[in-house]
Amino acid sequence: QNRSAQSFEESGMLGDISRVDHIYLACGYTDLRRGIDGLAQIVQQQFELDPFSNSLFLFCGKRRDRIKALLWEGDGFVLLYKRMENGGGFQWPRSCAEMRSLSWQEFRWLTEGLSIDQPKANKRMERCVL
Repeated sequence: QNRSAQSFEESGMLGDISRVDHIYLACGYTDLRRGIDGLAQIVQQQFELDPFSNSLFLFCGKRRDRIKALLWEGDGFVLLYKRMENGGGFQWPRSCAEMRSLSWQEFRWLTEGLSIDQPKANKRMERCVL
């Protein structure tokens, strides 16, 4: 294994979202023609958050079949892009133009095409033998 590959592995994987402190979702829709600078500007000016924080910022277009994610890695930004196939889409909140904080569970639901506002699951009851 060469030295540059080893240092790359030690520094972490490019776009490793598992290390972020917060996940934010931009409700409503965003023009996905915007690149890193445009999305960072939205985070900073519209939502008054720091794009250089250890956070993942999520944006969705009008068709709801693709999202972009902005991530600062300490020495530069990573722009992640996901497109749903087979007519699938993201259950993206459209009701307001605000930034919403997500839990890891809500993020997983979102990326699986489910609503982030899942009803509470019922607890499983143990059967008692009398």
